[in-house]
Amino acid sequence: MDASTLKDLQGPLKARYREDPDAAVVTLKADGELDGTGVACRVRTATALAEAGLHPATGGDGTQLCSGDMLLEALVACAGVTLRAVATSLGLDVSGRVYAEGDLDFRGTLGVAKDAPVGFRDIRLTFDLDSAASEDELATLLKLTERYCVVLQTIRSAPHTDVQMRTGVSGATTG
Repeated sequence: MDASTLKDLQGPLKARYREDPDAAVVTLKADGELDGTGVACRVRTATALAEAGLHPATGGDGTQLCSGDMLLEALVACAGVTLRAVATSLGLDVSGRVYAEGDLDFRGTLGVAKDAPVGFRDIRLTFDLDSAASEDELATLLKLTERYCVVLQTIRSAPHTDVQMRTGVSGATTG
């Protein structure tokens, strides 16, 4: 895709969202089915059924997806798509790879140490790029990628998250 095609695709959306900011608010959804026989949750993606389970550091056997890995994979996917969109808009030719890694102290999620955090304490996102772009152009590319990457900004901003439990709905039974 070139810059003109991307502009043609996004132009009408940007105009609509400027005129009607409420039209830009979209609720994305995901749902999962709890595995009744093991410690797992099946999540339907756009193209497949993914089964998440325990990481080997918490007792899993490594045959199921780890939700922490999935978070990093979502970050890599979003950052990669965002970088490509920004590069396209700027007319920059870039290729390469995107990496994310994060440090977890599993004592937190296993309840071994109350002072150990539950969740990632550090996440690193790295772009290894091949490009003839100048250092200034690449600095702009990185700055705009960081600014517009939804998953990165969500992780950084820690939005309000509401958690609730309902019983007796959608086939669930009360205990």
